Amino acid sequence: MNNLTDALHIPDTQSARDERRLAIQRVGVKDVRYPMQLRVGGQVQSTAAQWDLDVALPADKKGTHMSRFVAWLEALQGTPLDAAELRTQLAAMLDRLHASDGRIEARFSFFIRKRAPVSGVQSLLDINGRWIAETRSGVTSIWTEATVPVKSLCPCSKEISDYGAHNQRSLVTVRVEQLQPIEWHELVRFAEDSASSEIWPLLKRPDEKWITERAYENPKFVEDLVRDVALRLNEDPRVGRYTVDVENFESIHNHSAYARIERT
Repeated sequence: MNNLTDALHIPDTQSARDERRLAIQRVGVKDVRYPMQLRVGGQVQSTAAQWDLDVALPADKKGTHMSRFVAWLEALQGTPLDAAELRTQLAAMLDRLHASDGRIEARFSFFIRKRAPVSGVQSLLDINGRWIAETRSGVTSIWTEATVPVKSLCPCSKEISDYGAHNQRSLVTVRVEQLQPIEWHELVRFAEDSASSEIWPLLKRPDEKWITERAYENPKFVEDLVRDVALRLNEDPRVGRYTVDVENFESIHNHSAYARIERT
């Protein structure tokens, strides 16, 4: 027999019938590292992502074809992703797996170019991003997430101290369901515009003075910060469901302060 004939006679165990009558809601692969092209601010950035890919498996099917997930990733190479393209590619993955329901999650870093507030020097700020695309019962939802580093200053410390106030770096994680397209830099601004101050990778001394004074005049508890982000999201018709998480890495404690608001 030649190789083609041999391949035609290899049993397809995954496609066998299963008699246990239990459907599986999610089956697939996790933490697959693979390159990704991402549209950010009208440009295409190359990054590497950790992918979780899965589909729903009917009760009468024994297994899914795991290799097809990686084959889908390979076919994706060179295609820049935004929300619309991710929706298209999710449909392509479901078709490849012969599934009606499924989910894509990708975790990655991307960069925003920033200009310092006084000197104007430019630098790149790295942001942790996430895509989540899911189809269930014929309905597809696209979620976008950014974890944004900012600066917060304690209102209580400012009020009770004769001089100065304790402040710290904070992480604001904004996850939104996109009803209409939202650019990555817009998602970042929801967090930065709500903080005591945004931060920059590269600063000169006049910039440091500006940020210090800006934060002092704009104190925020963790509760203030999470509420202010949520208010901005509430005012944007492009946003459906969302969660906002804020973690303050407290400078006077060996623990963090934390808050979350969800709209479900």
